Amino acid sequence: MPERRTVALVTLGCARNEVDSEELAGRLEADGWQLVEDATDADVAVVNTCGFVEAAKKDSVDALLEANDLKGHGRTQAVVAVGCMAERYGKDLAEALPEADGVLGFDDYADISDRLQTILSGGIHAAHTPRDRRKLLPISPAERQESAAAVALPGHGPADLPDGLAPASGPRAPLRRRLDGAPVASVKLASGCDRRCSFCAIPSFRGSFISRRPGDVLNETRWLAEQGVKEIMLVSENNTSYGKDLGDIRLLESLLPDLAAVDGIERVRVSYLQPAEMRPGLIDVLTSTPKIAPYFDLSFQHSAPNVLRAMRRFGDTDRFLELLDTIRGKAPQAGVRSNFIVGFPGESEADLAELERFLNGARLDAIGVFGYSDEEGTEAATYDGKLDPDLVAERLAHISRLAEELVSQRAEERLGESVHVLVESVDDEEGVYGRAEHQAPETDGQVLLTSGAGLSVGRMVEAKVVGTEGVDLVAEPLTGSLACSEEAGR
Repeated sequence: MPERRTVALVTLGCARNEVDSEELAGRLEADGWQLVEDATDADVAVVNTCGFVEAAKKDSVDALLEANDLKGHGRTQAVVAVGCMAERYGKDLAEALPEADGVLGFDDYADISDRLQTILSGGIHAAHTPRDRRKLLPISPAERQESAAAVALPGHGPADLPDGLAPASGPRAPLRRRLDGAPVASVKLASGCDRRCSFCAIPSFRGSFISRRPGDVLNETRWLAEQGVKEIMLVSENNTSYGKDLGDIRLLESLLPDLAAVDGIERVRVSYLQPAEMRPGLIDVLTSTPKIAPYFDLSFQHSAPNVLRAMRRFGDTDRFLELLDTIRGKAPQAGVRSNFIVGFPGESEADLAELERFLNGARLDAIGVFGYSDEEGTEAATYDGKLDPDLVAERLAHISRLAEELVSQRAEERLGESVHVLVESVDDEEGVYGRAEHQAPETDGQVLLTSGAGLSVGRMVEAKVVGTEGVDLVAEPLTGSLACSEEAGR
């Protein structure tokens, strides 16, 4: 019997990329490839790249070069780039980075096994010429679903697959293979984006917005629950638009309770929400539905009206604060996080002061701050009024320091609160760590539990916040919660 081909998937970037990697893993395993964790043990190292901003692109290039260094020192024979950076640059990336033995776009995902075998055998698969993926689907959202089957949409694999592709758990299994045993997993709700923010290139290489069918999302969630997942996080470029191409812009409001009712799922989290598209019914569902985390990942980006208009976005400080007041009026402990860009072309000192006013009043649990840099192919790259890079760096450092202080203050406000913590790691030396409802994976801090007696990964524990360490919390498990947790584990 010939030795099995081995492949390792190295994933960079956002949670959407993690879902795409698990789809690729499912396809490869179904075709006989053995998945390994360490690239040194793989015949082929597949790097799922990020193409969002310069820092992310640099990390992707570094990962490809690091994988290339393994060739000749172990089992690794080929390094292949996939993901957003590979899709965005195609043959240009292949020419600029000859260390990559292949550069595969989204259209190659359905044939990933054949592509890797060709490359592993010494053949060449020509990298694609990048194109604007917004043009692959009709302009009208109502007409997109009929055309979707002809367009590569990573993470949109059907939930009912023919024999030979579905994993062994049954007909509900999606085209996906989990790459870790974590109790939380992302589920793709949609792909693409119809917004035209002047600083963002994502729609050009991810395409127009298209929703997954509710049944596929539900079936994938059921399958994940069978794999031991306790929390799902819904991801896309813009979850607030879900359903508009299916004839129901409020489809998310009806889908969320169904997801929360899936046996085995303890928490459902929604990420990537657009402030301009928030609606009362969605706020109600997010703040009042059992097992739905009252968590608001709101993409504010700035709060000064002049800057927001130049970004082709909507809102201002007072409207954003009013939105937050509405949310907290319904769920006082609701978690809110956001990202901001400083140093945008034309940003004045007054604009920066307006952003500071918003941040001081918003009481955000987590804040990401980025300095503006031109992204090729975006409208903002053509703007006049570019700020000196040193000034951008100065403003970035200033707002970052303010953000760090503010999120620490917000954490201190939670002293004495009861939080529901999903246990994610148990270590005799490091302690027991998990996340509360206001904390998304990897981005919003974590909770250190003061006692780990009787706890294991995947348990949901009620605890009282007794301390803080910056954005992180220290919490004491409540006695009744531990008893219930132990009973649930039997």
